[in-house]
Amino acid sequence: MDNRQDIFDSVATQIEPFNKKGVNLTEATTFAGDMEWDSLTVMDFVAAIEDEFDIIITMNMQAEIETIGQLVDAVVKLKG
Repeated sequence: MDNRQDIFDSVATQIEPFNKKGVNLTEATTFAGDMEWDSLTVMDFVAAIEDEFDIIITMNMQAEIETIGQLVDAVVKLKG
């Protein structure tokens, strides 16, 4: 799964159980603003992404990721 669109699609699939507001997912969708996730939801979601892609997202990286597009970029970089 090296294609960026495939990674976006997989991330979107992982978001679905956490998307309580039914937000339309785009590269620019924000976790805190658009989806209104609290820190516990973020931690659960990050764990799901780490398991899905077999990567580790550090706390420093998490602090810099605000949108779905940024998360996809981070996954691409970590899988690189």
